[in-house]
Amino acid sequence: MRILVVGGGAREDALSWRLAASPSCDAIFAAPGNAGTATRGINWSIPITDGIALARRCTEERIDLVVVGPEVAIAAGVCDRLREAGISTFGPNRSSGRLESSKVYAKRFMERHGIPTARAVVVHSLDGAMKALDEWQGGCVIKADGLAAGKGVVVTSGPDEARSVLQQWYGTNKIPGGGTDVLLEEKLEGREVSVFALSDGRAMIPIAAACDYKRAGDGDTGPNTGGMGAYSPPAGFPAEMNDIVRERIIAPVLRGLLAEGEQYVGVLYCGLMWTSDGPQVIEFNVRFGDPETQVLMPRVTGDFAELLKSAADGAIDLSAAGFAARACVGVVLASAEYPRSSTPLEGLPANLELGLDAQAFWGGSKLAENGTVNSGGGRVLTVTGLGDDLHLARTRAYDAVRDLAARIDKPTRLSFRTDIAAAPNVTIS
Repeated sequence: MRILVVGGGAREDALSWRLAASPSCDAIFAAPGNAGTATRGINWSIPITDGIALARRCTEERIDLVVVGPEVAIAAGVCDRLREAGISTFGPNRSSGRLESSKVYAKRFMERHGIPTARAVVVHSLDGAMKALDEWQGGCVIKADGLAAGKGVVVTSGPDEARSVLQQWYGTNKIPGGGTDVLLEEKLEGREVSVFALSDGRAMIPIAAACDYKRAGDGDTGPNTGGMGAYSPPAGFPAEMNDIVRERIIAPVLRGLLAEGEQYVGVLYCGLMWTSDGPQVIEFNVRFGDPETQVLMPRVTGDFAELLKSAADGAIDLSAAGFAARACVGVVLASAEYPRSSTPLEGLPANLELGLDAQAFWGGSKLAENGTVNSGGGRVLTVTGLGDDLHLARTRAYDAVRDLAARIDKPTRLSFRTDIAAAPNVTIS
């Protein structure tokens, strides 16, 4: 197969790495790709939202499978354009992609189909929000309706803190992602976990799970980020977790989609809070997560490309690939000011060979003419370690982080959390 991965972050680097290692993969491409994807294939200078240009180039290059990574590409209808051109595509259409692109749509969908989720109120103005908070009890999670690159959710302790956030959002007309719709949601208590399910339009099956760390600092302090690390498989959850999620979450989602005339093809990321009453949905993503993908891909066995192709073609073949029982821990190295700013970094080493069972995936970056790597900043690298248990995987990941840090000049000022997977049995958020 000739395969294109759409996107240019660490998630797409990890997907490209695993797909390129698949027995059925003959050639790998990425659009726009990054410094990592450039080492194993050809990068295309095409914007991720330009579905027409991507479809045209795929036809010219005889692409057999497209794997779409970023949510903004899905929301822009890229998968629709590719399928219209007759190209096998792993990723949902724009309509069903509203499960991620609109928090309000997703909440209403869950309410219509009896999917367990937090109580919520939709507001459209500052006055409406203030009135809703007059009767609010307990913590409040504020969610902007649209896509906001991981920056559209604020967890507050109660109405007073929530009012302050909303006054800033509405008062400065700077609601993340744009628009005026905001979701006010009760704060759930428990442990977060992400469960990934593959769908071919007729069946939706959980395949793997991970836990991620969203706050910038150790001990879950500091601002929310796109994710500072992750580990897989999760520790401390019921052995029958996948069966419970399939029954309570995934099956109702599929029934609801089919009842509403949607054909969902791709991966569904179920962001869950595991409460005393079992799983409740915090959010849906309609693509592989970042940094979760970086800890899932090293665990894959078999022909991952064939698995995604079978789903894209409407007849998922779970025998094509699976996930090893081994554990994987991933640590994100970010520019020091992240997430407040993303300072570009130049002259980073291109050689990321890290030894046994360790791997590094580039974020947004390009190979320079002198053979080094220029990074756009933000989340620069995700460094992973694989082991027979979580302790060994974590040891290998942080050994690799120290090894890599020793090769990078201090002025680049990369930062990272030191507690990823250190205490998996405590609440993470």
